Amino acid sequence: MKRLTIVLFAAVLAMPLLGICADKAKPVAAAARADATLMDINRASADELATLKGIGEVRAKAIVKGRPYARKDDLVKKKIIPQSVYDEIKEQIIAKQG
Repeated sequence: MKRLTIVLFAAVLAMPLLGICADKAKPVAAAARADATLMDINRASADELATLKGIGEVRAKAIVKGRPYARKDDLVKKKIIPQSVYDEIKEQIIAKQG
């Protein structure tokens, strides 16, 4: 009985190493990938910003000029872009600090 308990305990400890519990790691990895694909409005160039839907050359330059942004919704609060445009791009942008 003791041997079975030890074997089961060792198997439970080895699960993450074998990838059996990989579903718990997926949200962290997905978040890291998502963060890598988000455009940072505090660092992106005007050309990069202009690729976003509803952001042309003029708005892109206004975003660059209005930096820094504490939050991505500052684009609306500072009246850089309208709410409708923000709603289209909010899942694609981030406002990193520092």
